[in-house]
Amino acid sequence: MTAHGPQPLQIGDLTASLPIIQGGMGVGVSLSGLASAVANEGGIGVIATAGIGMIEADLFKNFLAANTRALRSEIRRARELSTGILGVNIMVALSNFGELVKTALDEQIDIIFSGAGLPLDLPRFRRGNDRTKLVPIVSSGRAARIVAKRWTERYDYPPDAVVVEGPLAGGHLGFKPEQIGDPAYALTSLLPEVLREIAPFEAQARRPIPVIAGGGVYTGADIYRLLQLGAAGVQMATRFVTTHECDAAASFKEAYICATPEDIAIIKSPVGMPGRAIRNRFLEDVGAGKRMPFTCPYHCIVTCDYLNSPYCIALALINAQRGRMHHGFAFAGANAHRATEIVSVKDLVATLLDEYRAAAA
Repeated sequence: MTAHGPQPLQIGDLTASLPIIQGGMGVGVSLSGLASAVANEGGIGVIATAGIGMIEADLFKNFLAANTRALRSEIRRARELSTGILGVNIMVALSNFGELVKTALDEQIDIIFSGAGLPLDLPRFRRGNDRTKLVPIVSSGRAARIVAKRWTERYDYPPDAVVVEGPLAGGHLGFKPEQIGDPAYALTSLLPEVLREIAPFEAQARRPIPVIAGGGVYTGADIYRLLQLGAAGVQMATRFVTTHECDAAASFKEAYICATPEDIAIIKSPVGMPGRAIRNRFLEDVGAGKRMPFTCPYHCIVTCDYLNSPYCIALALINAQRGRMHHGFAFAGANAHRATEIVSVKDLVATLLDEYRAAAA
């Protein structure tokens, strides 16, 4: 970007003219449609792999095969729609983590982002000629140090970049409930910590390890502030939901537009982590102690207590993505209530750049 726009984001030999990574939103919210649209605007588009097999007819009969097949086809479709930079988000907690990583490497995806647990052994899947960049998602300076140390010592492969995600993000959060509102864990506190912890590994590797800030980033002014604090780029997810290109159903996007600040709630997820979602009838029923009868189709998340859970989170999120909001709910970031209309990704990016320049001025 020029004319007082933000500097490009450089990750190894990849250059994103727009230093925005569209955060991966699982169970069908960010697939090839959204990812390719963001990549076409110069950002980094991300296909989320959690529950990606929902688009396959045989998901519950052939869980592993359906998910890897769906990932392959979504990457290929995104490539047909864009020549820009494309990534995938693969949660460590997924029981098919290794299969998804191998599939993404086979398809020569540009970047693998990995969080929801520490991706301590992600580089072990690399083959000698892989050009795919590996980027851990962490929620503290300590976690950044642990991952960078492990990758460097065991695999001689420091991270290509690091994403630090603060507690205002949507979906599952890497924080204890009492940390979510604590200023000590705010993104603006975490970012300098991660920069400090990553600096020695940069010096040792003799190359930059850009740090990207995410979680609650909503406006161009937010982007400006974080870049001033030393971030090389930002990760944004919530604001991309209310775009035409987002892969979720219209009523899923409508949930964001209709939400009030009071509707954004922290919930206890069956996977054992707190999550941020938009309160609705389904969540109220769960909160009131009602069980939603289900058979676990496949133990998809390692930490899920499916035997004692009042509902299946995978089925609830599939229902929501398809617009059946009475049978599920929408994960969302802390700023979801600020959405007022559905716009194109192109128009959204133009707005973000206007907001950035206004803040810079």
